[in-house]
Amino acid sequence: MSKKPSLRSWRDRLRQIVLFEVGGLLLITPPFTWASGVPLHESIGLLAVLAVIASIWNGAYNTGFDWIEGRLTGRTADRRPLPLRALHAIGFEGGLLLMTLPVIVWWVSMDWLEALVADLGLAVAYTLYALLFNIAYDRLFPIDTREAP
Repeated sequence: MSKKPSLRSWRDRLRQIVLFEVGGLLLITPPFTWASGVPLHESIGLLAVLAVIASIWNGAYNTGFDWIEGRLTGRTADRRPLPLRALHAIGFEGGLLLMTLPVIVWWVSMDWLEALVADLGLAVAYTLYALLFNIAYDRLFPIDTREAP
């Protein structure tokens, strides 16, 4: 277990985060606006703030998950099997849900139950998106095992 597989470089991780968040905003804002009844300008503002929170969480969570997985299995993140990818996506969105629920309550003046339903809807949409995005990203940008992080 002392094997240290390569992690994504900081530049690669930054590209991953930016592509993920921009793609998510483009895909999720219209259905969120429609389903929640929150006006478009408020939805864009809210989802942009949530994207900043998610970006910070994304970098921390993915780097930590990749590091732990690499130590335990000796494999790089781009070789992650589908069941572990699903667990990874669920863990990411679960942690994000805990951070974003209070922001939704405050931003759009929803009560906690309404905000929880809205946040769960976002979590389901983003979990599916995260799973598909990360599979595609790993195929398009495999980890360079020749250089250390």
